Amino acid sequence: ARLRAARERNDGTITVVDLKQGVRFEGVGYTYSDGRVALDGIDLWFPAGQTTALVGPSGGGKSTLVDLLPRLRQPSAGRITLDGHPLDDYELDGLRHAIAFVSQAPLMFDGTIAEHVRYGAPAASDADVERALRLAQAWDFVSAMPNGVQTRIGESGGRLSGGQRQRVDLARALVQRAPILILDEPTSALDAESDLLFRRSLDDIRRELAPTVIVVAHRLATISAADQIVVVDQGRVVEHGTHTELLARAGWYARAWTTQSTKAA
Repeated sequence: ARLRAARERNDGTITVVDLKQGVRFEGVGYTYSDGRVALDGIDLWFPAGQTTALVGPSGGGKSTLVDLLPRLRQPSAGRITLDGHPLDDYELDGLRHAIAFVSQAPLMFDGTIAEHVRYGAPAASDADVERALRLAQAWDFVSAMPNGVQTRIGESGGRLSGGQRQRVDLARALVQRAPILILDEPTSALDAESDLLFRRSLDDIRRELAPTVIVVAHRLATISAADQIVVVDQGRVVEHGTHTELLARAGWYARAWTTQSTKAA
């Protein structure tokens, strides 16, 4: 019985996700099995083709929120819609294929750079791989290697620096050409130069591919140019707006920005 309860529901009939309007969270809540409330009454609109940043204190519910989109978790309350269709109406494989995901610690095997990029799209051409690496700000260092894209990355990507691993993994997500791109703390472990390259990449991605981007971030400089910034604290949305608007409100975002700017100086 427990196995049946844990089995993922997959009775949706919409097989293709072609996001035109956006993603809406309506009164969404999530409660852990032990009764702890992770999300409480989340109302959010993620416009198609725009970048939304989720920020806030650690443990506030940001990662739980993005886990709901590919249905890795099911809401305890409320609903999520894509272009007005409930998430459960989508066939699970089609839904997940429409979401490209980059984590803080990329999962890498000891293959070549080209092989890792093609995990996102096995049929990708050499030109597709190069374009994805260029968009990820990785082409310069990859093309300078003696074996280029055929360079082996080592177990867990050990032959690459942290910033290089992150950019190669971003290329893996980009070659997928998914309409939704989720970046979960992509620069928290990177140095300032790698963070700057990531920001440049984000600008290029927005301009050339125009996916719906959701970025979970701790380093606020990374996401200051986002179309909208959402502050999530203790499972609730406590602030929402652009960088300039949130600075003017003198709330959590403004305080965190001042603290991080002071440390950077």
